[in-house]
Amino acid sequence: MKQSIYWVMALAAGLVVANNYYNQPLLVDFAHTFGATEPQVGAVSIAAQAGYALGLLLFIPLGDKVELRKLFALTLAAAVVALVAMAAAPTLPWAVAASFAAGMSSVAPQLLTPYAAKIAGPQGRGKAVGIVMFGLLCGILVSRTVSGMIAAHFGWRAVYAFAAVATVAVAAMLARVLPRVEPTFSGSYGALIRSLLALLREEPVVRQTASIAALQFAAFSAFWTTLAFQLHGLDARYGSETAGLFGLVGVAGASASYAAGKLTDARDPRRVILAASIVFVASYALLAWKGASIGGLIAGVILLDLGLQSAHVSNMARNLAVRSTAMSRANTLYMTIRFAGGAIGAALGNYAWSVWHWPGVCGVGLAFASASMLLQINPVSGQRTLAK
Repeated sequence: MKQSIYWVMALAAGLVVANNYYNQPLLVDFAHTFGATEPQVGAVSIAAQAGYALGLLLFIPLGDKVELRKLFALTLAAAVVALVAMAAAPTLPWAVAASFAAGMSSVAPQLLTPYAAKIAGPQGRGKAVGIVMFGLLCGILVSRTVSGMIAAHFGWRAVYAFAAVATVAVAAMLARVLPRVEPTFSGSYGALIRSLLALLREEPVVRQTASIAALQFAAFSAFWTTLAFQLHGLDARYGSETAGLFGLVGVAGASASYAAGKLTDARDPRRVILAASIVFVASYALLAWKGASIGGLIAGVILLDLGLQSAHVSNMARNLAVRSTAMSRANTLYMTIRFAGGAIGAALGNYAWSVWHWPGVCGVGLAFASASMLLQINPVSGQRTLAK
């Protein structure tokens, strides 16, 4: 029974998180529709990441306080409204605002992850997180392919109409299959938010895992925010559909998340994170060297996703093991800081493209990836395994 619930949550996580990534292959299309420059339409992608970071901070702590099925219903309803607004956007500022709102309300995946970890228990936590994260990561990557293909045949507005329908389906599915989970926090919302600061101050493992995640996701976002521009520069025939197909390439790397979760249960998660991070740094070195060719981009994307997603699963599992009574809040800190890093990386990648083009993007990504490696050199007190 538990195994099937994990896979249902994985499907839901993938469909909802995709709302934040449909925009990335569409940036050139946005520029044509709104008569804007490439750096200007990059604000749509940046807004989605920034909105998601704010939504994580405001809504995910409520997973410890509010019954989850009610919380899913409210956030997913808001996401549907934002996606419809995005589909109807008449101007670029409207699209930026709708993208921000869609990102802020599409936080259900980060409520599902601690839920899975909680019902799995210490011995199966890594595997449960790995399953849900596999669905979530496939959603991130396949969303670009779906987005590019729909846009190529029906226009980019149809992408967001599809997303709204998919989100309604997720809300109905979760309401039907998820059991009731009793909250673990009984204080006020203000006390709940204040407890985040206490958790961050008292737990060095949370600080380290969140910082590593932020730096790595900054590097990841710098790449995906500018990939459509790089492809269009290589060949004007490469449009949104080509950029979206790179999501399928990344699935090969994301498939490692399940194996990484099982490995995390069996070994020291810090070693798994470090090994994956080495692959992540190597991916950017390859992208800098061979990123002017399709073959180089494909190889770089495979390594990029393999390294990032394996590190992310082990990093998150280690973070969720800190306090069993505060899993949603630990996840709030981890994911808020991670996506704030993603927004910064998207902004810096967008700026680097406007000034230095692809070499600048690779420089930004390599700097962030290398900084995440340096953080891991400094050991912190914390659990060796996930049994705590």
